[in-house]
Amino acid sequence: MLMGNSENTLSDYDSTWEDEDVCEDTKEFSKQWPWREKRNLHAAEDMRNYRRECRSQLDDVKGQDVDNDEDLPNLWFYQNKIPFDADGVCIEDFHMCWFGDYKKLEHVHSYIQWLFPTQENGMNASSVQNLSHVLNPKAIKLFHRDEVMKKRLLTSYKLMLDFYGIELVSEETGEVRRSVNWKERFENLNRNTHNNLRITRILKCLGLLGFHHYQAPLVHFFLVETLVNGTLPQVKQSVLDYFMFAVVDKSKRKELIKFALCYFKPKEKFVWCPTRIRIHFLKEVERAEKQTEHY
Repeated sequence: MLMGNSENTLSDYDSTWEDEDVCEDTKEFSKQWPWREKRNLHAAEDMRNYRRECRSQLDDVKGQDVDNDEDLPNLWFYQNKIPFDADGVCIEDFHMCWFGDYKKLEHVHSYIQWLFPTQENGMNASSVQNLSHVLNPKAIKLFHRDEVMKKRLLTSYKLMLDFYGIELVSEETGEVRRSVNWKERFENLNRNTHNNLRITRILKCLGLLGFHHYQAPLVHFFLVETLVNGTLPQVKQSVLDYFMFAVVDKSKRKELIKFALCYFKPKEKFVWCPTRIRIHFLKEVERAEKQTEHY
């Protein structure tokens, strides 16, 4: 795993704070919060590349019209024209028959690339049975313009949320909460950590295909469960390294990182923002706490 702790190196991989101008003196406070830990640079680079490509594709969606004469299997699947495997399971059948089938959703691995296509190959992309393609710019444009496919993607999202013990509260805002069987499903998440990769893929897909406003509420949910409630210890590292940095909206990403810093312990080991930002924010928190005590 590629790791590093250079502030200059990290700035190359994370543009979240590039527009922040912190002018106050933080030297005294920095003695209390030395930079000791190292951040996963492989994850930082991966998520930086994703956000760059995602922003590029979102800008391009408004461009010229495209025809639909290309080989686009991911779109055909979401148009209910082709199955995702040799058993002949099309998207409508999948939604109807696989919802709540937790054993199948856990142990079958070929469906996730079809349900949540991205511009990257999946872990089992070389499998003969996995014929899904990475999304190209044309596929992304066509997906954005097809309300039926977007509605089916939303159903896929709800299906996977249910698998993880989560339910969608608002289709408008993307707010989520625990489902009634959350304890059982959280146990599965802690036991089968490959689902962290699946969730990262889901977040990336949401950003690419018109549901980027769903990203932050889901990441916030996982931050609460990992850092505040402590119910998902095996998801914690992925939330910090990957989930937070899948959020395309920079202002929301900043809010999530600050929330994480508030609840992360010990704070001197928090490495997901530059030292100057961490120190500045902690001073703000300290001042706010003193004002609260005063009143």
